[in-house]
Amino acid sequence: MRPRSAHDAGMTADPAVERRLARRSPVLFRLFALYLRWYVGRRFHAVRLSRTGVPHVPAGPVIVYSNHPSWWDPTLYILLCDMLFHGRAGYGPMDQVALGKYGLLERMGVFGVAQNDRRGGVQFLRTCTAALARPGGMLWITAEGAFTDPRVRPVTLRPGLAHLARHIPGATIIPLAIDYPFWNESRPEALLRFGEPLYSGREGSVADWTARLEFALTDTMDTLAAESVTRNPALFTPLLHGMAGVGGLYDLWRRLCAAAIGRRFDPSHGGEG
Repeated sequence: MRPRSAHDAGMTADPAVERRLARRSPVLFRLFALYLRWYVGRRFHAVRLSRTGVPHVPAGPVIVYSNHPSWWDPTLYILLCDMLFHGRAGYGPMDQVALGKYGLLERMGVFGVAQNDRRGGVQFLRTCTAALARPGGMLWITAEGAFTDPRVRPVTLRPGLAHLARHIPGATIIPLAIDYPFWNESRPEALLRFGEPLYSGREGSVADWTARLEFALTDTMDTLAAESVTRNPALFTPLLHGMAGVGGLYDLWRRLCAAAIGRRFDPSHGGEG
């Protein structure tokens, strides 16, 4: 199914919205994604995706929505879009005030939305509709709307995503669970799991859609939590390997000691170095 245009979805194209989306630079996005591989690798032991992998995504508009446990979430969105969804142009909403502090993100496809304002809701729908109408358009949404511990239940989503699901029939909507546990190293793991896709449509009320979306995300988060507590990396595909060990002078000393006795140095906590 082809992406629906703003006109198809019953909204007239807004020149201001188009100008806002046009700030995204594919070249800068790619360069920034490459930089993030290094940056995230310096701060995490690994970025791991559950071996269930990425669901099949048909042609047409795609929306990925996730829980919101950390400041790192949009960073992972950029990495995932670059590494797993080749040819897709990623966009995502962010609080308008917060975006003012991170202007570079507009060049990555992030657009500002006013919070707790009816006009902000209209702005959200208009901009999301226009983004999904673009060739390869894809949305990444922290649907909880505020930082929330991944263990909090029930999972509660803001209504904007449900409105969007009813507004743009034919979109593939994929839940994404995110967690940042510490396992055996000094740096945390970034764990990810995609859930089973939903397909948008006008059937059902906003409340019905909200319940469906909350259930799908909760199920995905619960399954990721069950995988996480095993501390078993075999359940995951490593997307990015980061740093192991303590670092600094302590690991330098360990490296020298290993070299002195002819042993390979492994900086990981479970290694032999």
